[in-house]
Amino acid sequence: MGLNLNRMIDQVAKEKGIARDTLVEALEAALVSAARKKYGGRVELEAQYSDESGEVEVFLFKDVVEEVEDATIQIDLQTARRELDPEAEIGDQLGVKMDTESFGRIAAQTAKQVIIQKVKDAERENIYAEYKDRKADVVTGVVQRFEKRNIVVNLGRAEAILPFSEQIPRENYRQNDRIRALILDVRRTQKDPQIILSRSNPAFLVKLFEQEVPEIAEGIVRIMCAAREPGQRAKIGVRSTDADVDPVGACVGMKGSRVQAVVQELRGEKIDIIPWNDDPAHFVCNALAPAEISKVIIDQDTGTMEVIVADDQLSLAIGKKGQNVRLAAKLTGWKIDVRSESKEEKITGESFERLLAIDGMEEETATMLFDNGYRTPEDIARATLAELSSFIGITEDKALTLIHGALRYLANPPEEEEEVEEEVASEEVAQAEASEAESPEAQKEAAVPDDAAAAEAGASGEPVAEDLRSA
Repeated sequence: MGLNLNRMIDQVAKEKGIARDTLVEALEAALVSAARKKYGGRVELEAQYSDESGEVEVFLFKDVVEEVEDATIQIDLQTARRELDPEAEIGDQLGVKMDTESFGRIAAQTAKQVIIQKVKDAERENIYAEYKDRKADVVTGVVQRFEKRNIVVNLGRAEAILPFSEQIPRENYRQNDRIRALILDVRRTQKDPQIILSRSNPAFLVKLFEQEVPEIAEGIVRIMCAAREPGQRAKIGVRSTDADVDPVGACVGMKGSRVQAVVQELRGEKIDIIPWNDDPAHFVCNALAPAEISKVIIDQDTGTMEVIVADDQLSLAIGKKGQNVRLAAKLTGWKIDVRSESKEEKITGESFERLLAIDGMEEETATMLFDNGYRTPEDIARATLAELSSFIGITEDKALTLIHGALRYLANPPEEEEEVEEEVASEEVAQAEASEAESPEAQKEAAVPDDAAAAEAGASGEPVAEDLRSA
């Protein structure tokens, strides 16, 4: 029997991938539980597995007393010295080996349940230990079933979940289809460990390139950043640590073989491979390719770049439904505002006129400030005396005058004054026209339609200006 128990432990440990010590602990705990089922919770028990005999021995501890009142937990001195320990004394506690076969059917069933539970717990712990350090790894599994809109994937020893939110839109799978995905997270739960997969995360795209491009695996080419709109388009920024290796060419491969392998895995998702540049402005220009950039204005404080392009390049830079500029913004981490040259000229002209409208502002001073980034009265109002007086020709008194002038301008802009005057004038004209309309002569004239005026009113209209904003 002992040898059979040893063989059983070794076999289960091999099949389930569970440590032998864990199974031994499970057996010991199971027999202690079975003994408690028979004798209750007031007894003190201990189980020990013997490798030599291949048996689990259960000991019930009894107190040595002069007169036994409860035979379950007490033993008299003479019996203790005769059967257990010749040197036993009153007050000692001695372990009595129990006959495990006497536990009965209910106790045996309890032991079985404890063993099964312990084995399951050990399996869960093994699965968690195996996958907890594999976050960001790409795994291959088989579609096992569907739970609502989530996909349950069989990874072999474990099941994983591909949530609907991590799937590529319009991608369909059937049962038993093979599927590759990124391990996004591994969580402990009351039941089995929860392994979360993703096919839409940018890290999945990066890992696919690592598998397809040896130069990336070797560290010669590095993917610095990645951005995706899953199922539609993606951009990655790449750089090379070897001047002789073209990072874009390495990722594209011979006749596009490497990038096409990634595109096929992502079901046709278009991928732009962008050369990395340490200069943010240059990198943004690269990211907006194939559009040609005329000028870039950087605002470090707000993390914004104003990108100016020729009028015929505007739609190319923005992309279909703003996708190109949106992905470029995700890739570079900058907020990107794309404008056409014609619109920039209009805005620049208006901004310069507003600067000139500040009290105490001269054209030469306005030009100098405008070229150095102070383009609006708001910029002047926010500036400090030290900042403005650092420019040639601007003293502290002059700087103070300009700041106060900008604040007055913002408190009562000239445009608002003109609008108020125009509204007052229009109201006076309307009142005069109403007075004239009430006169008998005006009523007679109103009876005759003015066709020319009606035709002119019907044909009047103003062009609608479209304001293209980047995401």
